[in-house]
Amino acid sequence: MRSLIMWNLVTLDGCFEGPRQWELDFHHWVLGPEFEELAIQQLRVADRLLFGRVTYLGMAAYWTSASGEVAKLMNRLPKVVFSRSLGRADWNNTELVSGEAGDAVARLKSSGDGQMYVFGSARLSQSLTERGLFDEYRLLLAPGLLGSGTPLFKVPSRPLRLNLAESRAMKSGAVLLRYVPAA
Repeated sequence: MRSLIMWNLVTLDGCFEGPRQWELDFHHWVLGPEFEELAIQQLRVADRLLFGRVTYLGMAAYWTSASGEVAKLMNRLPKVVFSRSLGRADWNNTELVSGEAGDAVARLKSSGDGQMYVFGSARLSQSLTERGLFDEYRLLLAPGLLGSGTPLFKVPSRPLRLNLAESRAMKSGAVLLRYVPAA
């Protein structure tokens, strides 16, 4: 069975973007060779990337004109965008799903044995968390506070206990945290 991994960069106060959509200046706090190597390692083992509409549009706009190893991997990998309002998905190797995301992801999980990643996509991540579909929550904790912004995690309908699988400090001061749902 495929595993589903949430991958997000988040501040100490829990924001994955600033007060405005795509306000990601805090990403510069952690960018560098170590972060790039982590991104490449993850993309090399990924067999599919999943996005909500907003993240998909931003990622497609950026990566289709970017260069380098990360860009090659992002553009090559199969992608799925979940949206009820998009008419089409033009980014290379992208499938558009307009139906229930949780049902589609459950089918994708059962149809392979690789690793699928959800990047950004807080609303999609919330719905997949509610369905218990994530096998791992992988967060890069940026060393700072925004004070305001969009929280990655909304109030869940029920508590979710997680077990720490790995923590690793990076030279930038960021900390990679890997959690798996408790049994």
